[in-house]
Amino acid sequence: MSEPSNPKPTLNIGIEEEYQTVDPVTRDLRSHIHAEIVEKGRLILHEHVKPEMHQSVVEIGTGICQNIKQARDEIRMIRQKMITLTRQNGLRLSAGGTHPFALWRDQEIYPDDRYKVIVEDLKMVARANLIFGLHVHIGVEDRETAIQLMNGARYFLPHLLAISANSPFWLGMETGLRSYRCKVFDKFPRTNIPDLYSSWSEFENYVNLLIHTNCIDDAKKIWWDIRPHPYFPTLEFRVCDMPMRLEESIALAAMCQAIIAKLYHLHERNQSFRHYSRSLIMENKWRAARYGLDGKMIDFGKQTEVPARQLIEEILEFVDDMVDELGSREEISYVRTILKNGNGADRQLRVYHETGDFKKVVDYMIAETEYGLFPPDAAAAREKQ
Repeated sequence: MSEPSNPKPTLNIGIEEEYQTVDPVTRDLRSHIHAEIVEKGRLILHEHVKPEMHQSVVEIGTGICQNIKQARDEIRMIRQKMITLTRQNGLRLSAGGTHPFALWRDQEIYPDDRYKVIVEDLKMVARANLIFGLHVHIGVEDRETAIQLMNGARYFLPHLLAISANSPFWLGMETGLRSYRCKVFDKFPRTNIPDLYSSWSEFENYVNLLIHTNCIDDAKKIWWDIRPHPYFPTLEFRVCDMPMRLEESIALAAMCQAIIAKLYHLHERNQSFRHYSRSLIMENKWRAARYGLDGKMIDFGKQTEVPARQLIEEILEFVDDMVDELGSREEISYVRTILKNGNGADRQLRVYHETGDFKKVVDYMIAETEYGLFPPDAAAAREKQ
């Protein structure tokens, strides 16, 4: 994990999305046939498609994108092709942090040595981890700089979770939370908000100690809500639920990029965003998971509760002087659409409360996953497949 010589980050973007493969009749999760979905997907999209631990999960990823518009184009193309491929193989693609009623014990584990090791190590905690996330990589090539920016970015993670929250149901129950996904995942070790690290060497010493004492075999098994990626020169945001619409994923990625850009803007001027303890930030994360956009979060500077929507507006104002240079004003403005219309959890709950039918919720999730990706005539033709 050597340090590059160029300290100025490129701020390039990589996006990973985790999709659900759904049976169109039962609306339950269905393990995709490896040869038909993953292998055919790789033939079409090459390294952009890979399996996840549960066979009803498909992970896709962009290449290294120089700006948010390139990332949007890549995600749009990948979604279109994966939706078409799953339909051709009698399945549907759905995006959400959890499936409304699928049972984790019914899901098959992908036959890969890495996943066998994880299941053997974590047992039922790993098997029950039937969740779906959005990961955003922002290029920060200098490792020392990455640690300093990660320290500041920790504060914003609960706000990103509140915007992305899209997992109100679990095992056929209304959980009362907007993001139940994060409560499933925090059963894993080495998750949630990272501690503060004074330097890259302090972080590296932590990783090396875990490896030396057989806690982990490499740093990929550190699953924090934000982390320096062990192999790529990026900061990886991992806090978000998987959103339904393309526009939501892109808005969140644009927000991650703008936050890092603003923190670096302060950093290179020997200024810094105030750092808060993990325990305080975890209070806001709980509020984000429980209430999403409808609750209050803590403004630690003012030491008072503030409506979540107001704090998110303040973050948009905080990064506003970065977005024109990044070319992301249009994309990040969709955050305000989410504030107006509700996050994915709010919209899923509306459908469920109107219909009382989890299958209708899944139908809605599928429709939202496909929203705006195909012309109306093509969409009608797909429905006949």
